[in-house]
Amino acid sequence: MTLYVPAHFATDDRAAMARLMHDYPFATVITPAGGELHVSHVPLLHVPDGEPHGTLVGHFARANPHWLHAEGVESLVVFQGPHAYVSPSWYTAPERMVPTWNYAAVHAHGTLAPVADDRQARGVLAALVERFEGGRAAPWRPTMPAPQFDAMVSAIVAFRIPIRRLEGKFKLSQNRNAEDRARVAQRLRGEGYAEAIATAEWMAQFAGAKRPPQ
Repeated sequence: MTLYVPAHFATDDRAAMARLMHDYPFATVITPAGGELHVSHVPLLHVPDGEPHGTLVGHFARANPHWLHAEGVESLVVFQGPHAYVSPSWYTAPERMVPTWNYAAVHAHGTLAPVADDRQARGVLAALVERFEGGRAAPWRPTMPAPQFDAMVSAIVAFRIPIRRLEGKFKLSQNRNAEDRARVAQRLRGEGYAEAIATAEWMAQFAGAKRPPQ
């Protein structure tokens, strides 16, 4: 499984790809096995470790058969970053342009390994809770009775995916001149919805889209 990435939009910036996986952690896990594609949507943590590209950590519901098919088979994990529609009318020469879509995405390839050890599975749960609760003024913590917590742990399958290969595609108008990039980013900021504004910010950081002169 290979991502189509024209040269303009390819990136090997590991820090930028790590940021996308951190900021947009709700990922799509795709595993080809048994003549079909097994697909699940799950939050994942990107953990820097001894692997060349780090390791992804998460869990499935045990009732989800995906984990049964994924062991020993390379999976593709898709992280979709900010994205937004771009109108031809925003360019300096709109009559020569067509509608398009700006976006950033990262594809991570690796083989999923279920975590068999109960202590490690609890560690995965704790890491996920800390990631999404840790910054809150009153973070939630599991305070349920031990039997109920044990039942919850037994209802999931924690896993790790050591990343073998990373592909990044940041399609952020790099194939346009500086003035057009600035115009697109400015219009995206004015669209008034979060994804468009986020796409403009990524254009500024990773495609050099400056604000046009007033």
